[in-house]
This record gives sequence, C-alpha cells and structure tokens, in this order.
Amino acid sequence: MSFKENVYRDIGTTFLNPEHFGEEHQINKRTCMIVIDNDELKRRQGSGEYAVEESGTLFYIRTELLPPGLVPGNQLTFDRRQCLIDDIKSEMGLSVVVLRENVSR
Repeated sequence: MSFKENVYRDIGTTFLNPEHFGEEHQINKRTCMIVIDNDELKRRQGSGEYAVEESGTLFYIRTELLPPGLVPGNQLTFDRRQCLIDDIKSEMGLSVVVLRENVSR
C-alpha cells in the first residue's frame, strides 16, 4: 500500500472516526462526518489571517463529500445555517473549510 493510500485510509479510520474526533453534521442537507477545530480557527484569527468577528467555524471533511467547485465566497448550508465560505483548501482527500455565518441584520 502506498503512502497516499495509507493517509487516505487513516483519514476515515482515525481522524474522522466518531470514536476519535469525528462528529456528524449536516452540510447542504447531507449528513457528513467532520472534525470541527475552532482552536485552529482562533489561532488563525490571532495571526490576522481571518477577522475575529467574521469567521465562525473551521472544519475538516473528506473532499469527496463536498459539492464540487466550492470556492471562497460560495454559500454552504451548515447544520441548517446559511454560511459563506471564507477559505477552503484540499489536500490528499481532506479539505479544511472556514465558514462565516451569513447573518442578515
């Protein structure tokens, strides 16, 4: 088995496993196993990468579970809340998504 195959397997069996880190959430009405990491979001906000009042959730998800073609500025429904994607990056089958809640005032 190649290194990439091992990493891909470990994403599901360890990282996104509900017995370890994974949690079920709804992404565009589809139940998906994700890992929320708001500590990483706070670290990024502290570095000035994202404004504190803007970004609200950072999560990891298998790339294949996301709708194709998502880019910053697109809308995404997260647990029935309309959010805007602040950032999205994918590598080796895992994506990190940073959301900002789309709040109308």
